[in-house]
Amino acid sequence: MRVIAGELGGRRLIAPKGRSTRPTSDRVREAIFATLGSVEGTRVLDLYAGSGALAIEALSRGAAEASVVEKAPMALRALRQNLTSLELEDRCRVYATTVARSLRSLSREAFDLVLADPPYADVADAARAIDAFVSSGGLREGGRVVIEHAARDEAPRLAHVRSLRTRRYGDTAVSFYVGEVAGSGLAAD
Repeated sequence: MRVIAGELGGRRLIAPKGRSTRPTSDRVREAIFATLGSVEGTRVLDLYAGSGALAIEALSRGAAEASVVEKAPMALRALRQNLTSLELEDRCRVYATTVARSLRSLSREAFDLVLADPPYADVADAARAIDAFVSSGGLREGGRVVIEHAARDEAPRLAHVRSLRTRRYGDTAVSFYVGEVAGSGLAAD
């Protein structure tokens, strides 16, 4: 694995050992960020962060800061090694806890981009937690949500953001959403 683009482009990332974590492939990460466009100056939340590859990619491409949530010890070890080797510790906060627990406290903050790569069996639970997080003010107006899921499954349904598109890459699908802009009743593009 490597950072695809930006100031850290080409730098290697450590993946967690074992099979309990499924890192987002370079190809899928590249496609996610090509679809998102600029993330310059954004506040990013990476849920089920694993190695931190998605947050690191965002930081490399100019995101102002990132918060990452991961509970698996092996993944946390790889995540912290990646942040240290890339000298990103001052731009990235690590929450070593469950997504549900972290979202309760993080909802007091507002993020521009939420990235989630849950275990495929947990996508429905992740979608409910993200939807509650968005409804409590955790996503800025016009903010974006990206959820990875199995290509065979439909896009997760979220009530508080508008679905934009789903793209498939082999066994993986990526669904993109955008938050509502206050007062207009329309979603931002």
